[in-house]
Amino acid sequence: MYNKLQYISQGKTIEQQLYNIHQALDAGCDWIQMRFKNQTAKNSFALAEAVKFLCEEYLANFIVNDNLYLAQQIAADGVHLGLSDMKIDEARAILGATKIIGGTANTFEDIVNHAKNGCDYIGLGPFRFTSTKEKLSPILGLSGYYEILEKLKKNNIEIPVYAIGGITLKDLNPLIETGIHGIAVSGIITKSDEKELLIQQLNEKLYANVIV
Repeated sequence: MYNKLQYISQGKTIEQQLYNIHQALDAGCDWIQMRFKNQTAKNSFALAEAVKFLCEEYLANFIVNDNLYLAQQIAADGVHLGLSDMKIDEARAILGATKIIGGTANTFEDIVNHAKNGCDYIGLGPFRFTSTKEKLSPILGLSGYYEILEKLKKNNIEIPVYAIGGITLKDLNPLIETGIHGIAVSGIITKSDEKELLIQQLNEKLYANVIV
């Protein structure tokens, strides 16, 4: 099963991105989603090449945000697609059966559609307002997660759902109770002065009831 903690990278330059990703890996994060918006193809490729090398060194999953062709070119572990990106079934036809394809969702209908088209996991959000993302979808809050996860159960739809959007350590227990599989976070790790301790605390909560 997929790791329960995803780090979505931050940084406006290749150097900032690499620094933040390396720090997250060093602190124990083993799933990196490279998010590097509004960049030249050359810069995106240069970063992806370096991140792939780092992730291989740390035995971490490496997912490229939005850019399917870059994920294919660099032989990343997979791609994460937003609601306005390429359709999941088209991406699956290009990447093949073995690559991981994640999809952003804001509603129950989004998840049904993604699951039907061969999506591997869902990034459901936003939980609350976050300045990390432009063009934010309607905020879900705890009640939104409860409602959507309950509908998935009733309809026997099984797909790992990650909560995303402004999540803090104190949000984790109530979020886990909604039935999410894990969380995808960015700023909380990037800005932390004690990354190793934070990642340990997040993982302890996320894996508390998991039988190994």
